[in-house]
Amino acid sequence: MEKKVYLDNAATTYVSTEVLNEMMPCFNVFYGNSNSVHSFGREAAGLVDRARDRIARAINAKSNEIYFTSGGTEADNWAIKGIAHAYSFKGKHIITSKIEHSAVLEACKSLEKEGFEVTYLPVDSNGLVSLAELIHAIRKDTILISIMAVNNEVGTIQNIKAIGKTAKENNIIFHTDAVQAFGSLKIDVVDMEIDAMSLSSHKIYGPKGVGALYVRNGIKIENIIDGGHQERGRRGGTTNVPGVVGFGKAAEIAVRDMPLFNQKIKSLRDYFIREITAKIPYITINGHMHQKVNNIVNVSFELVDNEAVLLMLDFEGIAVSTGSACLAGAVEPSYVLTSMGLDSELVKGAVRFSFGRSTTKADIDYTVEKLVEIIEKLRKISPQTKAGRKGDK
Repeated sequence: MEKKVYLDNAATTYVSTEVLNEMMPCFNVFYGNSNSVHSFGREAAGLVDRARDRIARAINAKSNEIYFTSGGTEADNWAIKGIAHAYSFKGKHIITSKIEHSAVLEACKSLEKEGFEVTYLPVDSNGLVSLAELIHAIRKDTILISIMAVNNEVGTIQNIKAIGKTAKENNIIFHTDAVQAFGSLKIDVVDMEIDAMSLSSHKIYGPKGVGALYVRNGIKIENIIDGGHQERGRRGGTTNVPGVVGFGKAAEIAVRDMPLFNQKIKSLRDYFIREITAKIPYITINGHMHQKVNNIVNVSFELVDNEAVLLMLDFEGIAVSTGSACLAGAVEPSYVLTSMGLDSELVKGAVRFSFGRSTTKADIDYTVEKLVEIIEKLRKISPQTKAGRKGDK
C-alpha cells in the first residue's frame, strides 16, 4: 500500500472523532431549525448556545460577543467592512499589514474603492510588524487596526498584546485574524485588548464551512449579510447547527489539549529542521526562528521550483503546499515572502510544511528521505546549477 503523509494542516485539518461524534445527532435527531419556536427548534438552539459558550470560554469572551459565520473569510470581511462603515463618521483611515490573509487585504481594497484610506505596514525579514512603524502610521482619522495573530505561510507570531494596547491608548478599534493562531496559542481577548477577532473551525479539527467573529460588547458593527434575525439580528441565514456544534467541541478540545499538542509538535518540528538542515544543502528556514507557532515550517530550497517539489512529493504520497490554499492556482510568487524581503529565487523555491495531531516521526523520516532525493534530482537539471551555481556541489 502506498504511504500517505499529510503535512498541509495549515490549509485544513481532518474532523476529529470526538468532534464528529458530537455532530452526528444534529443530522438526524436534533435536526430542528434553531430559530423555530417549537421543541425541535429549542433543542437545536440549546446546542448552538452550548457551542457559543464553549468558544467564548476558549478565548475569555462573553457568549453574547460570539457570532457564527461561514468561516474565517466571512469573519474577516464582516470585521473590516462592518466596523469601517459603522465608524466612518469618525474617520476613514485603516491600518493593516502587507502580509495579511487575502480576505483582509481584499476587504481593504474594496473599502479603498469607497473612499477609505488604507496604510499597509511593511514587515521585517522575520515577518514581524514594527510597533514603532504602527504608531507612526496612526492618524487622527484612524478608526481600525487589523493585524493577524499568526501568519499562515511562515507561522510568525505578531506582538498582538502590544498592538492591542497601542490601539486602545489611541482610541482605535483593534481586529485580529486569529484563524491560524487558534488552537496553537492561548488567546485571551481581555488581556490582549482585542476588540474583534476572526476564528475558523476547520483549522482545529472541526468541520469546514463554519467560523466565528468575536465582537467586544460596545463595539459598533454594520451587518454585511441581511436576512432574518439569526445571530441576534446580526447575520441572516439558517444556522448551520451541525457545523456550529462541531466547532464548539473542537474549540473546547483545542484548549484542553494545547499543552500536549504543542509539546509533541515542537519536538517533531525541531527534528524535521535538524534533519533537512543536515541532509540538504542550501536551504533557508523562513519566518521568525523563535516567535512562531510550532506546526508551520516554511523552507526555501535554492535552485529548484517549489511547484516541482510539491508535485514530486505528491507523487510519493506526501501532501505539502507552496503557501495559502486560498491562493492555490495563482501564478504570482508569495506576497508574504516577497514582503519579508526574500530574494526572488528563494521565494520561488519556498515550500510550507505544516504538522498536525496525526503526524509521526516516521512521517518526518519518510518525507526527509524523499525530499533529499527530489531536491538532488531537481538541482541536477536546474539551468542555474549548470551555469555553475553553488548547488552543483
